[in-house]
Amino acid sequence: MADQPVRSGPVHLTLHMGPKIARPVPQEVTDALLSAQVTMASGERSGFQLAFDLSKNGLINTRLLPDGFFDPQTRVILTTTVQGTPTVLMDGILIRQEVGVSNTPGQSTLTVTGEDLTVLMDLEERPGVPYEAMGPSTRVRLIIERYADYGISPQVMTEFIPQIPMPTKRIDFQSGTDLQYVTDLAKANGFTFFLDPGPRPGESRAYWGPELRLGTPQHALNVNMDALSTVDQLTFAFDGTAREEPRTRVQFQATRVSKLLDVPEISVFRPPLSRKPAPALKKKVLGGTAKKEGGEAAAEALAKALESADAVSGSGRLDVIRYGYVLRPRELVGVRGAGITYDGEYYVKSVTHDLQRGSYTQNFTLAREGLIALRSTVVP
Repeated sequence: MADQPVRSGPVHLTLHMGPKIARPVPQEVTDALLSAQVTMASGERSGFQLAFDLSKNGLINTRLLPDGFFDPQTRVILTTTVQGTPTVLMDGILIRQEVGVSNTPGQSTLTVTGEDLTVLMDLEERPGVPYEAMGPSTRVRLIIERYADYGISPQVMTEFIPQIPMPTKRIDFQSGTDLQYVTDLAKANGFTFFLDPGPRPGESRAYWGPELRLGTPQHALNVNMDALSTVDQLTFAFDGTAREEPRTRVQFQATRVSKLLDVPEISVFRPPLSRKPAPALKKKVLGGTAKKEGGEAAAEALAKALESADAVSGSGRLDVIRYGYVLRPRELVGVRGAGITYDGEYYVKSVTHDLQRGSYTQNFTLAREGLIALRSTVVP
């Protein structure tokens, strides 16, 4: 969908639902759909909300709702199609329904809310599951493979700093749910974990790895450029206290001597997007690392440095028809018209899709580590 201009054709929304294998919904359900909202973010669980017209004698009210068609744990797949090219926006599970009944005809509604398939990973605690002589990425891959029946395939990157414990010294055990454990391992290594639906309905990619700030950026967001503007307003913020310089203390078991380890330069692990990175005004020594192995402690410090690196944030709202394309999260995008300080490439942290009949808008947030564009031009 990246190269399919929205201006050249209408946007169609397709809805599939079912207990585990989602199928096309009845036409009456499609006709009753009033709006759809999908939120996708880096390192966070994606969510969705659908609103339906709940007419008194309609199929939803008389048969589907009482029969459990919209009950929690129902699978939902939302797909948009532009010029014949489908893109899966959401593959998730219903977790909540709300019914609003009104005396005014046509004002009663059914609203259902859900989250992506990672909610399945958060339903059962698995305390005490052992992982002997396995690094974090190996553990994550094994966990994700438990959900292959839902079409989820793992894309797991190897951690920056190797951490394979010797079985004679330590065996790692899982705590909490699968989702909690995988997310904790991601944060401890400066990684992100999310589910990317598609490319075909019923398939998803579970990504565990660093934020990928490489590749060809999406079409630029233009602001303050008269007729060329594609965004009405962009708001930027520079938080001078956001970035931290963490250090970690490790203790050598043989000598009981402790030492502070410095964090490597984070640009080695995350390519910069600006010429003027924000300085690390905060100096912080991480607690609780003295008894950890050197690799694990160093990975925790690096993760903290990466987590706090984005001192510049941006937010805005666009009309998809005016922009001409669908903005995608977890990728790069250029900004033009904001001035020398804030123009350039950004990482798209989150996107919220709002779809109604005849309307398709997106709210988005952007991030990078500093000011002034690294490159003088961006993709038009």
